[in-house]
Amino acid sequence: MQKQEVNVTLEGNNQEGKKHKKHADLKRPSLGNFGRNEWAIVGGPCTTIKFLADQVINALSSEYKCAYIDTTHNDDVTLMPAKLANGAFLEYYDQVNYTQLNYKEPFNSFKLKETFASADLILANGNHNPAKAQVVIIYENKRASLQKRVEQLDNVQMILLADNATEIFDFIKEAVPHWNELPVYRLDETEMIIDFFRKQLHKAKPKLNGLVLAGGKSERMGFDKGSVNWHGKEQRYHMADLLGSFCEEVFISCRPDQQLRIESPYLSLPDTFLGLGPYGAILSAFRDRPDEAWLVVACDLPLLSEKSLGYLVDQRNVATIATAYQSRFNDFPEPLITIWEPKSYRVLLSFLAQGYSCPRKVLINSDITLLNAPDPEEMTNVNTPEELEKVKLALQQI
Repeated sequence: MQKQEVNVTLEGNNQEGKKHKKHADLKRPSLGNFGRNEWAIVGGPCTTIKFLADQVINALSSEYKCAYIDTTHNDDVTLMPAKLANGAFLEYYDQVNYTQLNYKEPFNSFKLKETFASADLILANGNHNPAKAQVVIIYENKRASLQKRVEQLDNVQMILLADNATEIFDFIKEAVPHWNELPVYRLDETEMIIDFFRKQLHKAKPKLNGLVLAGGKSERMGFDKGSVNWHGKEQRYHMADLLGSFCEEVFISCRPDQQLRIESPYLSLPDTFLGLGPYGAILSAFRDRPDEAWLVVACDLPLLSEKSLGYLVDQRNVATIATAYQSRFNDFPEPLITIWEPKSYRVLLSFLAQGYSCPRKVLINSDITLLNAPDPEEMTNVNTPEELEKVKLALQQI
């Protein structure tokens, strides 16, 4: 009897032999070992690295959230805190000037990224902790130690010469082909070193996109609010044009069933977090572009002008998760005319995991930049036919 040959495809059993995907094709944020903007300082004594990190952090902490990473030496005495020693896996202290959280279990790579997600600048002692980018110290007494770590030098961005260094080591020149194009400073040229990091952080400022929220069902109004013609065109398109002066790209957020009704050349971004209203629209935007910031504006703000948008953009603070206006009715932030930074994506998901889908609640309970609007009346939104008639009269008087 002739044997029958059977072909088994490991990727899946679909008839066309296409590769089977087990997981959704998500866009991941551009993170390193710890965060977006991280540098390992490597090549000098640990005391030198710590001192340099202190100088940089002290100079930049008023503008950016700075973090430092190091590893305790084996010869240091490290006694476990009391409650951990007694069996607890976690203990929390609310100190007068800071809070302290002690863990018993080591952090894996996911926990590390979550912990440092809010940091704008992360400096690490590269003698113990590699990072996405590196600063190399040429220190004669540490030549052998640096040579052992040469494989970690895959993205060197600056070279520093210690007092006892006369030239860059040959093995560094071999490992870093573009070494002669890098900034090279003496270790005591502190201001130039700080300026390097300041410029790098400025270059890393996330791109700003616009998102017009037009996916609501307008149940109180009785018809689509985004279709109202206040300024010679449908309001959703008017708002997109307003944002175009301040954003690199502008998208109209909509339900999937609305997408085909968005006119060209306007870009649309359908909700992928369904049933969550504006919260889902913001999350959908970050799911599509997790490394970019979003200037989110509701479509039902007919009095909003370039003046208010311009002030919001000018006062944008990337060190906080969002820049928002205070509501004209209370002290709370107004979430639907807000710049949401990439670092807010994790925060929004965290609140959702705890059962909250209110963007205002996220802003109230997070580190944000809260502004007074130049003209509070421009924050007026229209949800009912009665409010529509009032705004019509206001527009006629402008």
